[in-house]
Amino acid sequence: MSSIFTKIINGDIPCFKVAENDDFLAFLDITPLRKGHVLVVPKIETDYIFDINDSELGDMFIFSKMVALKIKKVFPCKRIGVTVIGLEVPHAHIHLIPMNSISDINFMQEKLTISNDELSQIAEQIRNA
Repeated sequence: MSSIFTKIINGDIPCFKVAENDDFLAFLDITPLRKGHVLVVPKIETDYIFDINDSELGDMFIFSKMVALKIKKVFPCKRIGVTVIGLEVPHAHIHLIPMNSISDINFMQEKLTISNDELSQIAEQIRNA
């Protein structure tokens, strides 16, 4: 069975896309820790990030860097936090989260509720950065 991320990649489920190339897709997390929280996924469904071959994993981080630089332009912060947890969806993904302190990337905290209109605006701002 396809993961929710594969369904997003295939266009079966809509997303707030911020970047895409032939191999990767970056889109807003709809229950983010911070505004500008983006997920980067490989288009080939792989459950565990360290099962991705070295070359593609390197390309995934280079793609993530490009997205992170755009996020930082829209959401000024000390850093863009990078985390890989990989337990919630069986499809490798990287979280990119604007942060000013370590607590900004604490996944135990309550997630934000952001309207679809605002998510759409945020995605557009990041795409255009």
